[in-house]
Amino acid sequence: MSNPVFIDIAVPDQTLELRAYLKSLGAEISEENAETGILTDLKNIIEASSICWKELNSDNDLEMVFNGIITLILVVPEAEAESVVTLFCEKVGKAPAGDKRSVVRLKMLNNLFYGLDEGSRLRAVVLTSETRLAGQTNHLDMVPTEVEQIKKWTGRWDLSTAKLQNLYRTLYDALVECKAGEQATKVMIELLGTYTEDNASQARDDAHKCIVTCLADPNTFLMDHLLSLKPVKFLEGELIHDLLTIFVSGKLSQYQQFYKNNTDFVQSLGLNHEANMRKMRLLTFMQMAETRKEMDFALIQEELVLGPQAVEEFVIDVLKTKAVSAKLDQIQKKVIVRSTTHRTFGKHHWQQIRGHLMRWEENLSAVENNLRSLAVIQQQQTQQLQQQSQ
Repeated sequence: MSNPVFIDIAVPDQTLELRAYLKSLGAEISEENAETGILTDLKNIIEASSICWKELNSDNDLEMVFNGIITLILVVPEAEAESVVTLFCEKVGKAPAGDKRSVVRLKMLNNLFYGLDEGSRLRAVVLTSETRLAGQTNHLDMVPTEVEQIKKWTGRWDLSTAKLQNLYRTLYDALVECKAGEQATKVMIELLGTYTEDNASQARDDAHKCIVTCLADPNTFLMDHLLSLKPVKFLEGELIHDLLTIFVSGKLSQYQQFYKNNTDFVQSLGLNHEANMRKMRLLTFMQMAETRKEMDFALIQEELVLGPQAVEEFVIDVLKTKAVSAKLDQIQKKVIVRSTTHRTFGKHHWQQIRGHLMRWEENLSAVENNLRSLAVIQQQQTQQLQQQSQ
């Protein structure tokens, strides 16, 4: 963080210095402090600070001015500071078209973010602003985007549901803008999780976006968890929910029929039909592998609507995803399945896991009993040797 200016003088003198400096740059601001106190002074200074982006050519000079403003913001009690923090974020976090100083703007927002107390809910205002700017300018690497970290922070900030949703929605939009579909999906799932049965209908647009993002992401294959989200359940009976259900548990043939009947709808979502076909082929193959240890090329060709020469290439692409572990037998034209990822995880899968764990527990008990028996035998042998030696 750059060193703030004016930190060694009294607050009223700092505001006077900033007023005078901004006025010298051509800002319309009085050189005298307001009689109503620091909040009014800060708002006047922040409003006038827009002149700096036009008149100052040096990034260092910009940072000195805005770090000086941040220094003043941080002396305002949190209960009174929301208005000036919000105004600062609006002025610094909104880059005009063609602005080339987005990195400097993000640094200033970041300085304010880390200057605020770790438990301050005002951090959410700053993080929302810098996330929006980072997404718009493709500098998302400059702001924290990890869901777990943000959940830790928001847990301390005690935000209202509306502000928490606004933060998640802003982060989601930024991640989509920067082509980070998989991470965007995680954020959207957190966002949808903030809704309850009482207000799930209000999450219609968010749920719709979440489904489309998952369908469009080439690396997202497992989507059954979406069906349990309350806002997604609210969409039951609509085409978007029907389409999701096909990707969760349907076959390629079902998607083809859906697309034939609803071509305009799929295109209106911005989804690519060929990309959908590729994903549905892979998902259908995963489903086939769940119940078969071997699959003939002819069966794969028929079920997945592939040409005779395309089967091997398709299987190789599937193996690269690691969704299925298998071996190609090119001589006998077969695929030998070792294991596969389950598209859906239901009650019977939990029962299978329970069975595996019970058998594992039994095996461990048997090993433990054998070790105990061995220890007893060794102890007896040791005692016998000692008696013989006497």
